[in-house]
Amino acid sequence: MKKYFFIAGLLFLLNHSNALAAKIDTIQTYSAAMKKKIKAVVVVPDNYQQLKSLPTVYLLHGYGDSYDGWINTVTVLKKYADDFQLILVCPDGNVSSWYMDSPVDPEWKYETYVVTELVSQIDQQYKTIKDRKGRAITGLSMGGHGALYLSFKHQDVYGAAGSMSGGVDMTPFPLKWDIAKRLGSYEQQPERWKANSVVNMTHLLIPNKLALIIDCGRDDFFYNVNNKLHEELLYHNIPHDFTIRPGAHNWDYWKNAVGFQLMFFSNFFNKA
Repeated sequence: MKKYFFIAGLLFLLNHSNALAAKIDTIQTYSAAMKKKIKAVVVVPDNYQQLKSLPTVYLLHGYGDSYDGWINTVTVLKKYADDFQLILVCPDGNVSSWYMDSPVDPEWKYETYVVTELVSQIDQQYKTIKDRKGRAITGLSMGGHGALYLSFKHQDVYGAAGSMSGGVDMTPFPLKWDIAKRLGSYEQQPERWKANSVVNMTHLLIPNKLALIIDCGRDDFFYNVNNKLHEELLYHNIPHDFTIRPGAHNWDYWKNAVGFQLMFFSNFFNKA
């Protein structure tokens, strides 16, 4: 009899845990600036229907990836949405946009898309907190650069931002990752490359306005540029969390890092 009740209880817990699972939507958004439809993944917690409004974290993918890269690789994101009571939005950065409005190709306007068009559509379709105090952005690699780049320029939109293994200084990599297609060649446009590298944008920050969390693996090829950004933030007296952990530029590192970043954002939202 005891064995029967144990098995029945275990089955109940398993079924209950499956029922209380975060929901994943793949939505079609529209960019008027680029005149095209763009997909995004949205994760809402299991009790979404019972809640009035929720904070939102925008999670940017890296170079060579797409909108579904995060959710396909880091399935624990569903649990994080439940645990931290967050809406997670994974935009599409078109493989190599670097999340910028390209000055050399008018068809690439991913700053406008992510900051203005996507945020507006998410706020219309979901029960979000429609304020910077309920909105954060982070990402990995190209997406880490993108998250800081967009948040530094748009502190009225985001209250918190992060970066995991971010390519926060593009100038040491003039031939890599299609950056030249977005900005023109480094040889011809060195000042443009410098101006659009996050490490040179810290002067835009208002101390204590944007909550920041930045981390990078010790064996990552972006380690030195992240250290440089850390020093720039210290020089400008910008408070930030900065973590160096063992690890390289890979999913093993990002699977671990994203949980810490979402906890940081959750704490920010709770305080706000």
